[in-house]
Amino acid sequence: MDKHRSRWTYSFTKLIFWTTLFAGTILFVCFHSPPSDSPSIHPKMKWGSPQWEKRVKSSARSRSGHFTVLVTGAAGFVGSHVSAALKRRGDGVVGLDNFNSYYDPSLKRARQKLLERNGIFVIEGDINDRHLLEKLFDVVAFTHVMHLAAQAGVRYAMKNPGSYIHSNIAGLVSVFEACKSANPQPAIVWASSSSVYGLNSKVPFSEKDRTDQPASLYAATKKAGEEIAHTYNHIYGLSITGLRFFTVYGPWGRPDMAYFFFTKDILKGKSINVFEGSNNKSVARDFTYIDDIVKGCLGALDTAEKSTGSGGKKKGNAQLRVFNLGNTSPVPVTKLVSILEKLLKVKAKKNVLPLPRNGDVMFTHANISYAHKEFGYKPTTNLQMGLQKFVNWYLDYYSVSEKKKSFW
Repeated sequence: MDKHRSRWTYSFTKLIFWTTLFAGTILFVCFHSPPSDSPSIHPKMKWGSPQWEKRVKSSARSRSGHFTVLVTGAAGFVGSHVSAALKRRGDGVVGLDNFNSYYDPSLKRARQKLLERNGIFVIEGDINDRHLLEKLFDVVAFTHVMHLAAQAGVRYAMKNPGSYIHSNIAGLVSVFEACKSANPQPAIVWASSSSVYGLNSKVPFSEKDRTDQPASLYAATKKAGEEIAHTYNHIYGLSITGLRFFTVYGPWGRPDMAYFFFTKDILKGKSINVFEGSNNKSVARDFTYIDDIVKGCLGALDTAEKSTGSGGKKKGNAQLRVFNLGNTSPVPVTKLVSILEKLLKVKAKKNVLPLPRNGDVMFTHANISYAHKEFGYKPTTNLQMGLQKFVNWYLDYYSVSEKKKSFW
């Protein structure tokens, strides 16, 4: 009986995966190309205008021997940090972000403002806009694409599944299409997720482990993305590296993440929900500080080989990789709360609840030996240190905002 149930579960997860992939492909074919009269990318500047092209070229300008990188999701949490790090070391960077309202867009605008003060032009546009992507590649010969734009969040997928198909599948295909048609083709580094490990119980999670049993639609779209990456690598010779991020946190983070809204609610005296599994076992996460993630992103970019195609035609085998970027030290969420209480000097009001069936998993734990071998990835920030830096930023940023002063 157990053998039949296992076989049925395996078949069912396969069905979910391929159904998701098929639906995403259909959506891409139908909707990835917006009307030619797309709205202006900048409130004071129409995209494609001479002034717009001048700003794009200026932002893309790099020091001799450095890269020219298109960063999608540049106004996002990871994207803004990666963009800034690339610019600091001399790479040319052009950002792209749609500034959607999944979480407070004002935080994204604040990140955009900081990046633009440092010479990075962040274009407001959608990765599914084929005309915009074609124009960008026409204006700049990008050496690399750091594709970080995605619809994030495990639980939100139950409310708005279409946004995940649109961004994580159709959007990924749109970016790959632009890259495979470019001449020369850029090397691509893109954000997958640790969520692809799904219901896998073997720890720590290794890149060689099975990833065909997703626990959420978000995970399924990221798994689909890895299969799509394989296809574009095989057919068009694109050099593609996927990065499986493990619970990234830190300053300028995402408000939908537990550490962020725990901090907000604790300071306001509101109760927080802390989930646990059977036998009162706490949920645990491999929390990874943003600076460590940035080092991993740059390491993957620096070791990415050139794509082998030209103008959509493959001329040889190309590099295809996937790496875990985690901290290798899973921490119970109860400990996360305890650290925040000490840093904020406020006792949290906790509601301990059973883990809901919404796609969340009990634990994550990264094996990072492959990333360490290939580009020396070695996280150095523990949760205590990282949360201290986050809390310092949070108190500074929001105290200024509440007093209606200019943060910059």
